[in-house]
Amino acid sequence: MMGITGGAGLTSSTAGGTEDEAEEAELSEYDGTVVQVLSMGGTIASTPGEGGASPSQSGDALIESVPELNDYADEILVDQVTQLGSFNLEQSDVADLGEAARDVEDIADGIVVTHGTDTMEESAYHLDLALDLDIPVVFTGAQRRPDEVSTDGPANLITSFRAATHGEIRSGVYIAFNEELHAARDVTKTHSSKLETFESPDKGPVAVFTRDDARLFREPRSYSASLPALRPNKTVSIASSGQGMDDRQIRVAIEQGDDGLVLDGFGLGNTSETLSDAVRDAVDSGIPVVVTSRTYAGTLNAIYGDGGGQTLQDHGALSGEDLPAHKARIKLLLALEATESMTELREYFGSW
Repeated sequence: MMGITGGAGLTSSTAGGTEDEAEEAELSEYDGTVVQVLSMGGTIASTPGEGGASPSQSGDALIESVPELNDYADEILVDQVTQLGSFNLEQSDVADLGEAARDVEDIADGIVVTHGTDTMEESAYHLDLALDLDIPVVFTGAQRRPDEVSTDGPANLITSFRAATHGEIRSGVYIAFNEELHAARDVTKTHSSKLETFESPDKGPVAVFTRDDARLFREPRSYSASLPALRPNKTVSIASSGQGMDDRQIRVAIEQGDDGLVLDGFGLGNTSETLSDAVRDAVDSGIPVVVTSRTYAGTLNAIYGDGGGQTLQDHGALSGEDLPAHKARIKLLLALEATESMTELREYFGSW
């Protein structure tokens, strides 16, 4: 772990007293802001190479490259949790990140996580469900590498520090990107390359940062119900819906004895009769099935039969409400660690 002193720093004087007295005065007067940076890799830390770009810059190097961060923190601590593209992260890596965040809760005023954008929303939601810290955890990253023209990493780092040290943002997990702050539960990556990729469908950002201040549009807090689990060891698959698709994805999950399944359905939470029959068999075999919608926004509603949402509800499937499939999978993974009771699982998930 590296400590970088910035901002106003510490002031001390030994005039008119002993060295011990000066040290005591220094400590009593110190009210500095401490930001803990937890570095995970990603585009923000990547450089080009013969086999393709990969994360190579350390968290220390990232922070040292943006001296303006010292304007927002009196001390910056840096810890390298891992060094991977987020498309290679495992749930165990995210659990390690969560443990690192817990370890510094009593030390830091806020946590900044540098992370790849591809699965940033999954890691952020995982921690939002599993942690209940009294300090904010703010994820950020970049769409453009440090060596590319107009890289967005430095600006996003500044936004993340501003969020992590803002007086009105005292808890919760967020993504800070393109001068916006989004709640972990609601945010999703909407474009493969644009800088303004992160949005919160139907909800909007928690805050927008101007040059001098932040405009709050929603209460800064967690919008997730906490789950008493951090390190999942279950197997949960995602099955897709598409015109004319057969049921092999679901049948394989049943044969393999998966612990849970997410069905990414159509529209309001519908699927074909073929897939609906397979969902019935999965539930009958003891596999909880959560239904989501492949649409960009909106929640589920059990209206249609013949394989639709009403049929799936009748078969015992759970509603993922407005969560996308990849987030519903994270929630189901953690919920299965927390309980084996189907009654309690139903309480964790929404109603149709």
